[in-house]
Amino acid sequence: MRTQFIHRQVSMPYPNPAERRTAQRRGFLSEKIKPSFKSLILYITILQVLLLTKPFQLLAQTPILEAYIKEGLQNNQALKQQRFLLEKNLYALREANTLFMPTVNFNTTYTSATGGRRINLPVGDLVNPVYQTLNQLTQSDRFPQISNVNEQLMPHDFYDARFRFAVPLVNAEIYYNKKIKQEQLTMQQAEINVYKRELVKDIKTAYFKFLQASEAVKIYQNALNLLKESQRINESLVKNGMATSTVLARSQSEISKIEAQIMEAQNNQQNAVAYLNFLLNKPLESQIQIDTTFNTIKTQIPENINAEMGNREELQKIKAGINANQQVLNLNKTFWIPKLGTAVDLGSQGFHWQFNDQTRYALLGISLDWNLFASGRNKLKIKQAEMDLNALNAQYEQVDNQLHLQVKTTVNNYRSALEIYQSTQFQVESAQKYFNDTFKRYKQGQASQIEYLDARNNLTSAQLQQSIALYNVWIKLAEVERVKAGYVLVE
Repeated sequence: MRTQFIHRQVSMPYPNPAERRTAQRRGFLSEKIKPSFKSLILYITILQVLLLTKPFQLLAQTPILEAYIKEGLQNNQALKQQRFLLEKNLYALREANTLFMPTVNFNTTYTSATGGRRINLPVGDLVNPVYQTLNQLTQSDRFPQISNVNEQLMPHDFYDARFRFAVPLVNAEIYYNKKIKQEQLTMQQAEINVYKRELVKDIKTAYFKFLQASEAVKIYQNALNLLKESQRINESLVKNGMATSTVLARSQSEISKIEAQIMEAQNNQQNAVAYLNFLLNKPLESQIQIDTTFNTIKTQIPENINAEMGNREELQKIKAGINANQQVLNLNKTFWIPKLGTAVDLGSQGFHWQFNDQTRYALLGISLDWNLFASGRNKLKIKQAEMDLNALNAQYEQVDNQLHLQVKTTVNNYRSALEIYQSTQFQVESAQKYFNDTFKRYKQGQASQIEYLDARNNLTSAQLQQSIALYNVWIKLAEVERVKAGYVLVE
């Protein structure tokens, strides 16, 4: 079966037939394109794979926000602490690798003693009669008389200095200790990624709250300008005898109220700036740039918003913990394997610090440690490790369910926030239209001050609600990105 895609002939200004044929050969003109059905299926399959393997990322990374995120990932103090712990685990793994290597130690002892037990050897009593007989037979003094020996057992002025070279030959603890350290390193790396994702979400949330507070200041400033404009109108009306002075007092009261609200909004803005700088590990008063890209948002829900969970590092951490406990279990099961090692001593020992061929020595030793009976302690250790492993597997299932629930509720919260924002758009349009009509009638003296103030309050309230709803959508979108592990972390 073949599928034809027939394109209309493109009409192009080639009056010269030779030019037209050249254009057709170069592909500028095409009358029929007939790709095979298999090629079409292959193209669609590749496109689907690319879409499915692309990391989930909802928020467009604008240069300003992305710069703050990179700065926070580099300078945040809590993240630095986790990096130090990661380096510690890396050094622990390197230490575990060195346990397979030989070790060289130097050890020396010196002994000086007096008193204590002594040993008497009657050497003279045993040998002197023989020597005396020999001297008589040879008629010489070639065999002198010797004294009995009275030697102190504790060595006096004695030293022993040696280098020991030791190598483990068979030791299951060293092997599984390395495996455990590797899993601990994986756990710490997953913990760092958890901190990174949480920090990215916190930075985005803090930035959107800063934009929200800045927009509130702007809205109140616009409301203040409108009140000042109405104040000038009221002064003109009072001057022309068309209104009493009470309207001026009411206008001034409204201006004071708005000014107080501006001060409160500016305070919220400063607090948002301070918190964002705290996350970035910068001076709290550092200036924050405003990105106008986030002043609007698409009201359509993205198609890739769903309740599917991404590759969460929380589960990776527990999985590494399960693997580590599995290695502990394997280690406990090797209790029957003996430990075998060898050592070579090269040294010198003697009295009065003598060093010669008689004092130097070499010693080779092989050690064997075999656990044959321990009253069932080894089997009990195995049972304990199995229970720890079962507990971690249960924890994995629980956390997996919790994360799926978190994704579902977060996505629902985002949908709800987007619907609220859509409703505020209509409210702002209606409030703006009502205010424009009322303000026009108010300038003409056809609307009362109460009507004007009510229209202005409704407009300000609607604009504030829209601003809050807008940045709340961005915040919820950042939370969705967090729970779906959508932000691409750079190591």
